[in-house]
Amino acid sequence: MPVTRTAFLRPLLLTTALAVAGVGACSGQNAANAQTPLAGQPTTPAPELVTGLPDFTRLVDQVGPAVVSVQAEIGSKPVVAQSGRVPQMPGDDEGDGEDQIPEFFRRFFGPGMTPMPGMPGMPNARPRGTSLGTGFIISSDGYVLTNHHVIDGADTVRIRLADRREFTAKVVGSDEQSDVALLKIDAKGLPVMRIGDSATLKPGQWVVAIGSPFGLDHSVTAGIVSAVGRANPGADQRYVPFIQTDVAINRGNSGGPLLDTRGQVVGINSQIFSNSGGYMGVSFAIPIDVAMNAVQQLKTTGKVTRGQLGVQVQAMDRDAARALGLPNASGALVATVEPGSAAERAGLQRQDVIRSVNGQPVYESSDLPPIIGGMAPGSRVKLEVMRDGKPRTLTATLGALDEASADAGGTEGDAPRSTAPAQANPLGIVGQDLTSQQRSRLGLQPKEGVLIARIEGQAAREAGLMPGDVVLAVGRSDVGSADALNAQLRAAGAGKPVMLLVRRGGGTRYVTVTPGE
Repeated sequence: MPVTRTAFLRPLLLTTALAVAGVGACSGQNAANAQTPLAGQPTTPAPELVTGLPDFTRLVDQVGPAVVSVQAEIGSKPVVAQSGRVPQMPGDDEGDGEDQIPEFFRRFFGPGMTPMPGMPGMPNARPRGTSLGTGFIISSDGYVLTNHHVIDGADTVRIRLADRREFTAKVVGSDEQSDVALLKIDAKGLPVMRIGDSATLKPGQWVVAIGSPFGLDHSVTAGIVSAVGRANPGADQRYVPFIQTDVAINRGNSGGPLLDTRGQVVGINSQIFSNSGGYMGVSFAIPIDVAMNAVQQLKTTGKVTRGQLGVQVQAMDRDAARALGLPNASGALVATVEPGSAAERAGLQRQDVIRSVNGQPVYESSDLPPIIGGMAPGSRVKLEVMRDGKPRTLTATLGALDEASADAGGTEGDAPRSTAPAQANPLGIVGQDLTSQQRSRLGLQPKEGVLIARIEGQAAREAGLMPGDVVLAVGRSDVGSADALNAQLRAAGAGKPVMLLVRRGGGTRYVTVTPGE
């Protein structure tokens, strides 16, 4: 005789009732102990902090007509191709990297569509096909906002309104760094999305997304703000403090609005964090204040300009704070100061730790680029920095950001001129002099830098130093030869944390080596 679900439920309910009765008898014997509050615990009942569940129907009815579908066509004939694959990364032996890379930031389009050129890891060749995304109307005379990556490289951009009317859009301007594109269609009297204030968003707030996931127009999803001011390690968007949410975002949601409970747009849905190609509870949106700053510049000049301080910064950690004599690891550590930059004119130095800009705290190194990049060139800023364990105030006039970056090149090929023994310094680093050809390929000045030939000290290896790295300085003191490196390391003293300014590939950063006790 087959067993039904109720056959399981009846004895389970009876057992549960007996168990509850038994617990009640036991608790009666220990009532005095159960009612004794712990030290410091409030004795009054906790108030209800969340009441009921939100109903978003009025919000969707009001703002839904301002959400549009964006179709970007590339080439003359649409083709069906796989979309959303994780690009093969260095170190992948075979396949597309899906198994080797557990998680990766990806930007998504419609089903069966071609990824846009310029995405991380994608080839530069122009594919032929169609991408689908979302946008929203920000003015009744036809201005539409979407993501740069939705329309990048497109020959034709088409907009479909909620009432099923279609228009060919003009691209007024597009900015890759903020991932914002401004479109214009020839229409009047359109429904408009109200602009909110993303600066007031707090973790825990309800937010709503409307978009076209997998080509399904006007799909509504909801969730909460998980965090604000997030840096994005998976894409080169240093100037965007992302809003992280748990709203379900999938392929085709790109460019759609993120809304607060007043129906105001507070962000543009841009990316998801996924190892499967689909929603996994971690979504990212561009704050609307960042987007509208880009919009104003795109309407006026067709491009976006940003302020530049002229420093390379890196994250602080416990070892770096200890080496610099600081009580905590808050702030952005200055690794390099560009010659002739606003930072150099203001007096910033290597190993300075920037703690605030115009009174706005800098807790992480990733906090600094959005603050500086959000200001116009020529702006004057007050920098609070820590130097030699003491606070200083510096004033800088920002320059204009130069997006171009140079490839530093490699260090192999030329024979070294001299090598100093590892025993000459307490860290066991074997340095060798660079040739003029090596310095030229690295973009270094004459008598600048020492190549690490070999590492024999455990602390240096554990700090992540590798043969082939180039040491530019010990602390703030430049080194240009193996003998100079040894002398500086000996002067730093045995057993103390030492900060080495290291060039690897195209990047320069401080590495803190803490010898064992």
